Amino acid sequence: MKVKGNGQAKVLTAIELERLFSDGLVNPRDRLLFAICLFTGCRISEALSLQKTDIKNKTITFRKSTTKGKLKTRTIDTPIALVEYLDEYQPPVNPYNPYLFPSREGKPLTRIMADKILRAACKRIGIEGVSTHSFRRTALTQMHNAGIPLRHIQEISGHNDLGTLQRY
Repeated sequence: MKVKGNGQAKVLTAIELERLFSDGLVNPRDRLLFAICLFTGCRISEALSLQKTDIKNKTITFRKSTTKGKLKTRTIDTPIALVEYLDEYQPPVNPYNPYLFPSREGKPLTRIMADKILRAACKRIGIEGVSTHSFRRTALTQMHNAGIPLRHIQEISGHNDLGTLQRY
């Protein structure tokens, strides 16, 4: 658990995830945002930068320009568990705002707003120590525990260095 912003993000348990997605996150947009982070292992900023056209043909594309190192585009097969969240959420129709999670200003939601949404959800169900990065860390930990090779996890997560990935 992070203390005053220090340390690693908390790895969420199956029970905490179930409670967050059933009772904590109250609307389809919020459930999809954090489901994308959980089921793809992406960073919150990468999920917030997704455009509607980045999800098609059962894949999600994280464009090079929106990734942390801006080194390469990642395309990930859409996990079956994520499909129900995608089907549940209908982004607002606005030809001038291409983002999957738009703000009123014609830009994507901010990381600060995502953090506020998550804090409210955690408060609603009474869990502590969760950050937006918890979903990425939980995803990568679950992949490792399922026996997925580190090289494959590295491709999915976009880590350039195996040493960095191993800290998860």
